[in-house]
Amino acid sequence: MFSQNNQTNTTVMECAQFILPTAMGTNAPSDDLSEDMEGLRLTFPKVKIPGGGVLQFEMESDNPERPDYVPELEGILLFNHPANSYWPEGEEYEDNTPPLCQSLDGKIGYGNPGGLCASCGFNTFGSASNGRGKACKNQRTLYLLRSGEFVPIQISLPPTSLTPYNSFYNAAFARRQRPLYSSIVRIGLKRMSSNGYDYSVATFCKVRDLSGEELAAVKAYADTFRVQIKNTLIEQAASKELESGAIEVGSGSMDLPDNEAHFSVGMGIVDGEREKLPA
Repeated sequence: MFSQNNQTNTTVMECAQFILPTAMGTNAPSDDLSEDMEGLRLTFPKVKIPGGGVLQFEMESDNPERPDYVPELEGILLFNHPANSYWPEGEEYEDNTPPLCQSLDGKIGYGNPGGLCASCGFNTFGSASNGRGKACKNQRTLYLLRSGEFVPIQISLPPTSLTPYNSFYNAAFARRQRPLYSSIVRIGLKRMSSNGYDYSVATFCKVRDLSGEELAAVKAYADTFRVQIKNTLIEQAASKELESGAIEVGSGSMDLPDNEAHFSVGMGIVDGEREKLPA
């Protein structure tokens, strides 16, 4: 009996309607919210895949000195894109050291050496100091919207998590001819070891597919979000260059569907993904 009840509760939880951010979650008038936001940017909470085999995500909280920790993240992947970062050998694991060259979209790098990522020698296998991997760290940026939240989480996948994500995307979306935003997904962590070194790898699973009116509402929201992110990336790539390896954050406005408000969303790319990779 306990097992059946537990299974029923799990099914009910997984089938709960996904709540889109059509409002700020308060009864405050929109004029008041606009005044509160004047001169500020609404930025994406950033989440990294932890190092050392840690199996919890560190999340921003109301108290910067006391972050929250959760074992998994669940929501809708609104958008994703590649990103590359290159640190000189010996500096890639130093905290607060910006990359020497960085690409927002995995196509064009800014800094030293800069240029087309596809033809860059640092972006080829064998260019790393161990003679096997790449000197440039290939990453992928995910934007995960959790139910009832107003701003998506920006998740940066390091090289060790790219293969699991690619396999999941192919199985859950590409082979079934479904867009990325059409399912609720769950992201967890798995501990891996190589040559005595523990590291954490992202895991992915599909919770359920969206359909009907729920899918239509999510599509409308995702379409607007994806256009805004793409435009921001294009604007940054066309008008801004890296200065000492750091990207100046853009300030383009972002119109979130149905909330009748505009917010300037900072598009900072992850600048600290220097997880030591297994040899």
